[in-house]
Amino acid sequence: MALAIGWLVGRGAKRSGDPFWLGLRRRCRRPFRVGLVASSVYLALPYERIGSATADVARHVLTIILIAAASWLVIALSGVAEDVLVAHLDVDVSDNRRARRMRTQIAVLRRVFAAIVVFVAFAAELMTFPRLRALGASFLASAGLLSVVAGLAAQATLANLLAGLQIAVTDPIRIGDVVVVEGEWGHIEDITLTYVVVRTWDNRRLILPVSYFTSHVFQNWTRHESRVLGSVVLHLDFTTPVEELRTELHRLLHDSPLWDGRDWVLQVIDTTPSTMIVRGLMSSGDAPTNWDLRCEVREGLVAYLQANYPHALPTVRIDELHEEGLRPAYAEDRKPDREPVGASASDNARGGTG
Repeated sequence: MALAIGWLVGRGAKRSGDPFWLGLRRRCRRPFRVGLVASSVYLALPYERIGSATADVARHVLTIILIAAASWLVIALSGVAEDVLVAHLDVDVSDNRRARRMRTQIAVLRRVFAAIVVFVAFAAELMTFPRLRALGASFLASAGLLSVVAGLAAQATLANLLAGLQIAVTDPIRIGDVVVVEGEWGHIEDITLTYVVVRTWDNRRLILPVSYFTSHVFQNWTRHESRVLGSVVLHLDFTTPVEELRTELHRLLHDSPLWDGRDWVLQVIDTTPSTMIVRGLMSSGDAPTNWDLRCEVREGLVAYLQANYPHALPTVRIDELHEEGLRPAYAEDRKPDREPVGASASDNARGGTG
């Protein structure tokens, strides 16, 4: 029977390529076989010529195995449901905010469901022991005390679990969001019940507790839409022609396929004693594209200034004060400690009399 069902599922997966059949073959094969074998042995047990004590022990063990296999199969079926739902969510489009939100909620809720199934299965296995059933009343009487002790012992874990449920409901972050946390820029790669994985731009992973995103301030660049507005900041000399630089920025954006054609601006946002700070803003469809666009524009503006206005690049000036009274102390003429090599006697005499 197991071979026949496995053959049917495998054939359906190969012919259709549907995520449902693929998920059944990949996730449910082992728990189904374990449950089928345990149930077959359990049904055949009364026909075996073994002692009653041995039969009771074997029946008890098989019952525990069946409960574990059933819970394993239920969790696997929830994974199949997740695969089917995620397969219908297209996250490769530019505006994938809704798809990422649904994907995050499905992943978090499936993990919550799996935790509940494991808890119920563990409780059911404990109840198969007669002594534990007899002590059920005392367990119920002490449930309040045990809950207080467990809450104190697992305070951080419970806080993360509640934070995970809060994230699934309130939607502050989603899988694929662009965030800035702890001064690091990256993408939300995974969200579990206890921690969140942030993949930085250089492929490092930041592992943060879920409660971090409910108790700390962080930046979410794609909270309402995938479109991102980025900036390029340059420190330039005061003689830089801003209008020509603005025209060059617009030309670079117009010629670049990375710009979405919507927002751009170039402004002098601040000054320092030696330079002025020029910022150019530009929009793109998503964060990775905006990163590449910012690098491209930055290189183009620097090359334009080098070729046309090299004096616009920041330099350090030393103004010579010709007035004697304003000349700094370190600029005063000083008599050399020794005479220069090759000086004539007449020069030395004139220098002595001076």
